[in-house]
Amino acid sequence: METSVRPALLADIRAINAIYNHYVRTSTCTWHLTEETDEGRATWLRNRGPAHPALVIELQGKVVGWGSLSTYNTRQGWSATVEDSIFIDHTHHGQGLGKRMLQELLLRAEAIGHTSVIARISGEQGPSLRLHASLGFEQAGLLRGVGHKFGQKLDCVYMLKALRQP
Repeated sequence: METSVRPALLADIRAINAIYNHYVRTSTCTWHLTEETDEGRATWLRNRGPAHPALVIELQGKVVGWGSLSTYNTRQGWSATVEDSIFIDHTHHGQGLGKRMLQELLLRAEAIGHTSVIARISGEQGPSLRLHASLGFEQAGLLRGVGHKFGQKLDCVYMLKALRQP
């Protein structure tokens, strides 16, 4: 399976949103309740700096997933801590694409100089919890019943990966 990971481009917006909005409609892996527009996603991509990359993963030249490192908190003391996001096309689960994307995000976070990566994961999202644990993330907190979607209360699991210091 020939895959490649590269920086996301404005030309990828529709593919990124097709993947993401599927989960907005069908899953608790995102707590967004309304679909992202192409204009909103373009603004999101344009506003990212070098410290907060957005990437896509391609399979045979087609975008089948995306990931990003985002500001965790805007206060300056948090500047070396980022939050990861990963979304893989639902028709391509179980092929190692999420792991490949998370590995790439961690490598880039370390190269940029970030010292911590946080994941906020909906408590019932076992595959995401296991993926993060497989790459050294540890549970760092649990917020019970803080979210809601599809008429159910949702827990938020905080997972943390400390990166090697320079």
